[in-house]
Amino acid sequence: MKKTAVFLSAFILLIFLSGCGSKEDAAVKDMKSESVLTYGSGDYTRINPAMDEHGEINILIFNGLTAHNGKNEVIPALAESWEYDEKSCTYTFHLEKNVTWHDGEMFTADDVRFTIEEIMDPDNGSENAPDFEDVEEITAADDYTVSFRLAAPNAAFLDYMTMAVLPEHLLAGQNMQESDFFRAPVGTGPYRLESWEEGQAITLAKNENYFKGEPDIDRIIFKIVPDDHARALQMESGELDLALLTPKDAASFEGKEGYVQYVMKTSDYRGIMFNFQHEYWKKNRDLIRAVCYGIDREAITKAVLSGQGIAAYGPLQRNIYNHEDVEHYDYNPQKAKDILEKSGWVMGKDGFYEREGETAGFVLSTGAGDQVRSDIAQAAAQQLREIGISCTVEIPVRIDWEGQMAYLIGWGSPFDADDHTYKVFGTGKGANYSGYSNPDVDRYLQMARQSADPDVRADAYDKFQEALADDPAFAFICYVDANYVADAAVKGITPDTVMGHHGVGIFWNASEWTIERQN
Repeated sequence: MKKTAVFLSAFILLIFLSGCGSKEDAAVKDMKSESVLTYGSGDYTRINPAMDEHGEINILIFNGLTAHNGKNEVIPALAESWEYDEKSCTYTFHLEKNVTWHDGEMFTADDVRFTIEEIMDPDNGSENAPDFEDVEEITAADDYTVSFRLAAPNAAFLDYMTMAVLPEHLLAGQNMQESDFFRAPVGTGPYRLESWEEGQAITLAKNENYFKGEPDIDRIIFKIVPDDHARALQMESGELDLALLTPKDAASFEGKEGYVQYVMKTSDYRGIMFNFQHEYWKKNRDLIRAVCYGIDREAITKAVLSGQGIAAYGPLQRNIYNHEDVEHYDYNPQKAKDILEKSGWVMGKDGFYEREGETAGFVLSTGAGDQVRSDIAQAAAQQLREIGISCTVEIPVRIDWEGQMAYLIGWGSPFDADDHTYKVFGTGKGANYSGYSNPDVDRYLQMARQSADPDVRADAYDKFQEALADDPAFAFICYVDANYVADAAVKGITPDTVMGHHGVGIFWNASEWTIERQN
């Protein structure tokens, strides 16, 4: 029996025993009619879409000027229309009228201006700042018109205007990294924050005044379940209605009555990110190509992902600008050894290569609670040890981006090719945590960003991917399918939508979902 039925039975019995009157009957009726979806979520320390790139919950609380539909195409949101003046490189957005924040204040163009200016402010340290670095001037002509004049064209600009707009009246003068607002956010979205029990649950209630129409589901509860296997157990027990599970855990629900399994494609890749700020890689960067050849991607995809994913060789494999003919670094242990030996590495007595008194190898860090990522890291480390590269895996309590040697990174975007490539691989950009720098990569990414011509962009992205393959920033391993399991009563999930990192995007149309439970 699902948790809702158990709760309702207890509630009804309590009222009956205490004596029912007309008010109590109405309360029971309201409780029966209320729909609640409980989602198995990772933990949140804050909800800050302006400073942080990823967050499943953001799209429920906030809106951008634009949004993405189920095909990941740009559609209107807070902006009902827009036009682009090519000569002045200016986008002008005409905003929806009579939109209110969750606290009842009116949404205006000044909120848009404020949000983007705060993201662009280098003192705020937003990893999203590279998305808007071309913006030279923002003008709020009136409450419902806002213009952005760019220094140069940005083909992804409409995608970037999906950025959540924040309320100036609550954040002006606040610290954009530390404000209490990000523990009690107020947006314009289909759901508003109702309560936040730290480490337990974040409860959202529907926004009855939502400008696109009142959502059908009354409450969405983000129940904090950081452990992957625990989510599967709670789906089985009926404590959750929806969860992103590991392939192995999700397989146990296949064909099971009362559940629906969704295996969805993603642009979400896994790979080894090398920390080029670390002294080891400054001296031993030539080791990286050997690492790339020393990983059996197909074997990892089959064993860890149960075949639900694909071997990875670059960041754009699920994008129209993927360059299929780029170097894939297919598993070739002998080639890996040849690279090492030609670079002066000599096999030592302990079975690992050495050079100038230093061992070929590194510590690979990975985050806690992500079993799939941990399993990928362990499998890759074992394969590297077998060819003479000493690789060990650690799961630190906190990630030390500057001090670690390497990290099992997860990234990817289903939107414009500029999204995440420019800010992840561009020198000094906001999400370039590896400290990677390559002038050819920078040049080709800039060329692709500044052209609206698909042929020009295709050529630039081909050259970008070739330069990245010649001088790898990551050892790409695999793309991970998103395995969602839902209570069969949940209707409206779009199974063909390509998901982003960690399944971000599943809630794109949650305001249209329904829950049709059997009485």
